[in-house]
Amino acid sequence: MPRPPDPAKRRDLLGQVRAYVLRNGLTDLSLRPLARALGTSDRMLLYYFGSKERMVAEALAGYERRPLLRARELLEAFGTPTDAAGLRRFMEELWRRFGDPDVRAALPLYLEVMSASVLHPDRYGPVLHDIVTEWTDLLTGIFRDLGMDQERAGTQAALLADAAFGLVIAPLANGHWDRADKAFHALLDILEPGWGPQA
Repeated sequence: MPRPPDPAKRRDLLGQVRAYVLRNGLTDLSLRPLARALGTSDRMLLYYFGSKERMVAEALAGYERRPLLRARELLEAFGTPTDAAGLRRFMEELWRRFGDPDVRAALPLYLEVMSASVLHPDRYGPVLHDIVTEWTDLLTGIFRDLGMDQERAGTQAALLADAAFGLVIAPLANGHWDRADKAFHALLDILEPGWGPQA
């Protein structure tokens, strides 16, 4: 009877895989060079993870600096916003944290994986769908706490999440982070008046 995979070894490999793909990206990722860099074999990686795609998806899902996890930690630290001004402060701080070098350095890889999940959902799974859903659900809960009904909270959450997502992605192509920052604050100027419970 084959020995089951060692959980500690698996966690260690995931950490090494994460560091490797953050440095090198996904486009030219091949198991053999990756295995050599990690001091193991491609067969061992397949033994632990089943496929290259599953391995990458798991490595990112466990990334302790991933943006959604930071958003949840920030929400716990801030407490749930109780009014539109509080939500704006939360979003401004969240946006500021997207500028942290370690987060910004990981964004191109997230974009690669999200694109791959759209083109090859059979291999990478619904990564983009899950990310969009998680962000929208997080914000929907906040809007519900501001007194909105479920439908309106979901609409406001989708508007804010999708627009902010676009403002994060665009500078990866054009490098205009300062312009994205100004646009984000202009977006909040437009949306904030509509965040009252009776608006």
